[in-house]
Parts: sequence; C-alpha cells; structure tokens
Amino acid sequence: MTPTDTSSPARRLTARITGNVQAVGFRYRTLQQAIRLGLTGVVSNRNDGSVRVVAEGSPADLDSLLQWLESPAAPGSVAAVEASSSDATGEFPDFRTD
Repeated sequence: MTPTDTSSPARRLTARITGNVQAVGFRYRTLQQAIRLGLTGVVSNRNDGSVRVVAEGSPADLDSLLQWLESPAAPGSVAAVEASSSDATGEFPDFRTD
C-alpha cells in the first residue's frame, strides 16, 4: 500500500509493447513517466523487438502509465500494448531500465 492511500492496495502492471519502440527513447521516456507517477518497477528491451514494462503502484497511477503507453505521446510508433494486472510483490525499490 502507498503511505498516503490505504484504501487501494498496490497493484502490478505487466505490459508488452510492440511496434517501433526500440532505439527511439522509449525506455527512457517510460522511466521518466513512471518516476513522475511514483511507480516502482523496470522497463526493458526484449529480443523480439518489443519492450516489457513491469510497474507497481496505485491502480490510478498504473492506469495513467498505461494510458500514456497507448498514447501518441509515447516515443516511436506503438502498434499494440498487451497488459495484465496482478497483486504487487513489492520487489522493486525504485523504477529503472534494464
């Protein structure tokens, strides 16, 4: 749970983003968005050309990140975002790139 909001337990967003999303600043900009939203987790390039995001935080902040990932504001050209939600594990001390 976040210290200021005990009504919403932390959640985990796992997303796979496809399209032209590598070598366009996608990870860096995702890192900036996640930090701005107070999320923890990791963003990484995958061998298949996609980007994987695992983020934990409040449901509202995760929704904001997901909306940004799907928006024209995200760098490159996003073809699709496959996302799932689960309980947070608390394994991340901050948000980072891999």
